[in-house]
Amino acid sequence: MNIYLEQVRANVSNLQKSIQWYEETLGLKVTGYWPHENPNYAHFEFDKGATFSIMEHDEFPSRGRFNFKVENVDAFWEEIKDKVEVEVVEELFNTPYGSRKFTIKDLDGNELGFGQE
Repeated sequence: MNIYLEQVRANVSNLQKSIQWYEETLGLKVTGYWPHENPNYAHFEFDKGATFSIMEHDEFPSRGRFNFKVENVDAFWEEIKDKVEVEVVEELFNTPYGSRKFTIKDLDGNELGFGQE
């Protein structure tokens, strides 16, 4: 049996406010909403990898860590570091295992790590 990761979701308290933050801060683009008539879920576009989505859900916050790979982590850090309004968990650094990364929090406390091998 082959198992692969298809989709991950972070729960958020306000869908529209979170979409705006993910688009303006990280430069992500929403590619779908559900349900269409009154959405509480949105997913974002990526070239490859699992789908990343957010869902409005006040009672069950995620508080997870989601790690993303980027081609040039230094350039991405420079692009967004002044836009991060909530919290920088780890500023850009070299890890002991040979990668370079930083971690921030979204509006609901979900940790978002960005790294480069």
